[in-house]
Amino acid sequence: MIDRAKIDRAKTSPAHQAPAWIQSAARWLNPRRIRAQAMVLALCVWGVCAIDFATPGLFDRAGNIKFQDFLPSYISAQLIVQGRARELYDRQVTTESMQAVVRQPTHVLLPNLYGPQVGLFFVPLARLSFPAAARIWITASLLVFFACVYLVWKSCPGLRLHSGIVTICAIAFPPLFHFFVRGQMSVLVLACFTAAFLAFRANRLWFAGVALGFLVFKPQFLVAIPLVLLLSHAWKSLAGLVVAAGAQLAFTTIYFGPAVMHAYFDTLWHMPRVIGAAELSLAPIQMHSLRSFWSLLIPRPELALVLYALSSIVMVGVAAVAWKSSAPLALRFSALTLAAVLVNPHLFVYDLLVLAPVLLLLADWILSNPQHPAAATLHVLLYLAFVFPLFGPLSRWTHVQLSVPALTVLLWVLWRHSITPSHKLASNESGVV
Repeated sequence: MIDRAKIDRAKTSPAHQAPAWIQSAARWLNPRRIRAQAMVLALCVWGVCAIDFATPGLFDRAGNIKFQDFLPSYISAQLIVQGRARELYDRQVTTESMQAVVRQPTHVLLPNLYGPQVGLFFVPLARLSFPAAARIWITASLLVFFACVYLVWKSCPGLRLHSGIVTICAIAFPPLFHFFVRGQMSVLVLACFTAAFLAFRANRLWFAGVALGFLVFKPQFLVAIPLVLLLSHAWKSLAGLVVAAGAQLAFTTIYFGPAVMHAYFDTLWHMPRVIGAAELSLAPIQMHSLRSFWSLLIPRPELALVLYALSSIVMVGVAAVAWKSSAPLALRFSALTLAAVLVNPHLFVYDLLVLAPVLLLLADWILSNPQHPAAATLHVLLYLAFVFPLFGPLSRWTHVQLSVPALTVLLWVLWRHSITPSHKLASNESGVV
């Protein structure tokens, strides 16, 4: 039987309450201010996008190829259609193919860093012109993004009365802007995480693992997740992940042959050589994980790598404890996603699209548990996680990527309140596990 007096004492204990300045900041971030700021942000980023893309032709006002990151996948699909799959990772061939599409000199270097199965996925678009194929892909991607947001929102009863704010925040979400202008693949990663969450929610643990296993097309997202599932003894989900990832790799190897897969893995292993020093020097300011955080902060690459490895071990351990706890699924799945993001060694700003379910789930949990000791802190941290990706370019001068500490503290708070007695009492009181 639950002792409600004990619950109330745990919730109001000063030791468990957020500092006064955090509570004040949380009160200041009311729905009216959040809606207004999101509207201003949406007008700014999409206004800039409209002006930038208003130029005729393939190039925007800055001289970049419109939806340029879609170009390697488009070229891969063309090579597959032409029966030249063995040349997918030949730099000279891909460069010549890109020049054939662009039809004028460009400084853009876009190596193919995806597995051959990604090119196969886009074969239906290969016979179209690049602008037409890119527009179709972006349109479909936007539909998938908003479908994922809708499906997660639908599972959040606390957000039902805030559909307007959810919509405008989804439109203003900074990673969505970067994903759009680059024509990236991040929406497929978001779809995998969304499917996994819905499967976990339905207690279909094996199918949740299968959804996560499909992330092998972007393997850097699978650095942390299998370790978290292993350490937390989530055997069904781990088995589903291994089966799905193994099946995708086996199919790709059988379809394309070992030589193509060897070329793909060789490209990944020698990524610095493939991308080039000039591009890598700019990469950390566009990246938002522990790897780039330490690279920016520490001038010695060897020490930065050691700190990345150590901090990643800590984040995996923290997420595993949270995942194994009796905390609500919203907190546990958010911890799993945050670990996947932070430990990811190659995560650009558009990949932060996967944080959309985290923001929705935690916002819903805050609204459903407003008196919980962690509510005010999570409120402020969610706001910072939403906004800080905007300030990535500042790290060129500050050498601090602000988003990474915010996400790290967010994961730490989820861990802390997944193991504290007050959290367990609150979970038992609400009946949500």
